[in-house]
Amino acid sequence: MAPETSEFAGWDVGGAHVKAARVVGGVGGLEDTQIAVRPFEIWRDPDELPSILAAVGEELGVEGARAAAVTMTAELSDAFRTKREGVLFILDCMEQAFPRTPLHLLSVTGDFVPAATARRHPLDFAATNWVASALFVAERHPECILIDVGSTTTDIIPIRGGRIVAEGRTDPARLATGELIYTGALRTNPNTLTETVPVRGRMCRVAAEYFTVMADAYLLLGRLSPREYTCPTPDGRAASPEAAGERLARLVCADGEMLTAQELRTIALYVFERQLHQITVGLLQVLSRLEGANDLPLVVAGAGSFLAVDVGRRLGLGVIEPAEMLPGMGSTALPAAAAALLLARRLEGRGS
Repeated sequence: MAPETSEFAGWDVGGAHVKAARVVGGVGGLEDTQIAVRPFEIWRDPDELPSILAAVGEELGVEGARAAAVTMTAELSDAFRTKREGVLFILDCMEQAFPRTPLHLLSVTGDFVPAATARRHPLDFAATNWVASALFVAERHPECILIDVGSTTTDIIPIRGGRIVAEGRTDPARLATGELIYTGALRTNPNTLTETVPVRGRMCRVAAEYFTVMADAYLLLGRLSPREYTCPTPDGRAASPEAAGERLARLVCADGEMLTAQELRTIALYVFERQLHQITVGLLQVLSRLEGANDLPLVVAGAGSFLAVDVGRRLGLGVIEPAEMLPGMGSTALPAAAAALLLARRLEGRGS
């Protein structure tokens, strides 16, 4: 007989962040959800991943979890020669960190597969965090578009009739369909969004250097707080508005003494608009192949969910946030929480 309550863990192992969730379910359904997010750039020291996983697990208290659901995107890191190598490495690290917890990997087709079985076809489990989010959302909003704007990438997933109707399943296919856009609210370099920015009445070319990231622009604009600046700063200095402005000035090979606060704000607003445009184009590409899709609401998530909200409002679309679907659901760790909840219900019929 199953215990009155059970704990499940969900993991989203990314190339720049490790995200995890702990869900507790009882006979009456979901009782509690907790999340944790830990910045970790895997390419800097891949061998540190097991200790990072263990530390996050200890923070959440998942040692007693009945099982853990695993999704990932870190396999794309150039720390690995192939995605196959990356998936198997991440699985090794998960087993090392949690040797007594049964691991279930989520596949690109939405199936949970035991770790031993997953090892036979590792590419089926590459870049699957979006699948967890979309499956979770589809159960609650059968007609919508999920837009998850993370630190690095944006997922645009169409859902019709309670089913995921995405055309792409691999990263290259999703990039071609507009369902994956390599742009995010934190780590994206503004020089990937535009070749020029307005400075003193002229369009000034930008530097092809790693001087600044979009987190600097959004810190200046008040769209992110220093606490939400969870990626390393390009210069190793503080995640403060002053330092962010100085980094952004270098986009045009200037510095904080050469440009005024208003001029820096104008640059920040411009790259913000360019990123909004990039996401809008992807969304319109996806909508263009869906019949009767112009009134579909957007379910928004991720560290950059404010971008998705702005896109939706400009297009006149309704906007739904994760907290409206399930209290306690963390927008910044939706894939991890969704994976845990989905696994809980599939194994025990709980967590919904």
